[in-house]
Amino acid sequence: MKRKINKLNRVVVKVGTSVLTSGTQRLNKAQISRLVAQVCSLLNRNIQVTIVSSGAIGAGMGVLKLKNRPKDLPRLQAAAAVGQSQLMKIYDDFFKKRQRHAAQLLLTREDFLDKRRYKNAKNTLFTLLGYKMVPIINENDTVSVDEIKFGDNDELSALVAKLIHADLLIILSDVDGLCKDGDVIGIIKKITPKIKRIAKGTTKESAMGGMITKLEAARIATSSGISCIIANGSTKNILTKLIDGKPLGTLFTKRASK
Repeated sequence: MKRKINKLNRVVVKVGTSVLTSGTQRLNKAQISRLVAQVCSLLNRNIQVTIVSSGAIGAGMGVLKLKNRPKDLPRLQAAAAVGQSQLMKIYDDFFKKRQRHAAQLLLTREDFLDKRRYKNAKNTLFTLLGYKMVPIINENDTVSVDEIKFGDNDELSALVAKLIHADLLIILSDVDGLCKDGDVIGIIKKITPKIKRIAKGTTKESAMGGMITKLEAARIATSSGISCIIANGSTKNILTKLIDGKPLGTLFTKRASK
């Protein structure tokens, strides 16, 4: 049975490190190519897409030949600095092959707290979308402490969705959704304390936060009038399937109004 998906004009897609690296310490170019192909499919339907992409630290770990995620901030930021250019080059190359163009934005928490910076970020994003570009956003890991310690871009993706008045936030991870007793919970209308207890953190070296931060992102999105879906980024054609209403992942329904 298909889910009812209202007409979508603007979608934010958050891609986790575990999806981009397929659980390794190196970027999986084939996986990124498939993601880009799906995004272009949405663009061809006149749906604006903004990507919030993790992976810079994971990419940097591969270049620096680090077996484990660094514990200290300077090495984390160094890995991010090395990996960000690698990540964007791969994205840009794959989009160019499909006659599309990507644009990089690096944001920090302060960009959402300062009124002037917030307005500037918003204007830039809407201008890029107007030019039919695909904004690719990441936390500015080289200078930001908070993201490296919390969230792995989950909260950032929800704030970006709120910033550009998106219709839907899709969080792609390495899990099929929020599970209870091994089964995916298909639809959640309200994030209750009981739902939060179901979520568990992650111990993976390449990621931070786990399901708890994804629930917080879903809470921010839905309270802003934006539906949110958590789904497995490795599922074939996951984005197009979700847009078509296939009952995959966990759907968090939006509140009545933004």
